[in-house]
Amino acid sequence: MKTIGSSPGKTLARVPAGTFVRVEKLPGSRAAASSAVSRAHKHGDLIAIRKGLYFKGVKTRYGLTRPSAEAIAVEVLGRIGVGPAGHSAARALGLTTQVPATPTLTVAGPVPTSVPGVKVSKRNNMHRRDLSYTEIALLELLRGDWESIVEGGWAALVSAAAKAIREGKVRPTALAEAVAAERSPAARASFARLTKDLRDRRRLANRTDLSA
Repeated sequence: MKTIGSSPGKTLARVPAGTFVRVEKLPGSRAAASSAVSRAHKHGDLIAIRKGLYFKGVKTRYGLTRPSAEAIAVEVLGRIGVGPAGHSAARALGLTTQVPATPTLTVAGPVPTSVPGVKVSKRNNMHRRDLSYTEIALLELLRGDWESIVEGGWAALVSAAAKAIREGKVRPTALAEAVAAERSPAARASFARLTKDLRDRRRLANRTDLSA
């Protein structure tokens, strides 16, 4: 967000609606950035999230839109080794219509204590730090959550995984390396099953194309 030769106020004006704003990333001195953010907040252009962190919501007749608790948590925790679990994981892959009362996230490393509105669980597998948000969501479901959470069962999970791979949101090799380091036997067994089913799907699709 830092722009050489630009003032904090002008930079804020160019920030797209629906974006988080960090005071330390604005141009100019800390005092100038803090002053610009304070003015924007008082004018109703920014929502204060926590010290040094704001959100530029979309203006509606009811006021500014607010970010979800999950979005705030991800912004605070960062993207490295962070991903959803439970219903939050299923929603990330479009596998449930249920909205969890309390979003659940996992983090590979220390669990912070100052992220309100979400449940954060620790995972010891540091290979997760190489995974994307969607890849962690799939990994969490493979640990066994899919059985009670995924609407449509295993077949729906396979279809969602195939779609995510096609779209480049899931990298099978990276996921395989992380699964191998998981303590969960269920995750390894489910991943082996998933790999076989995806391979069978590709073979069937290839035969269908050849016979068409």
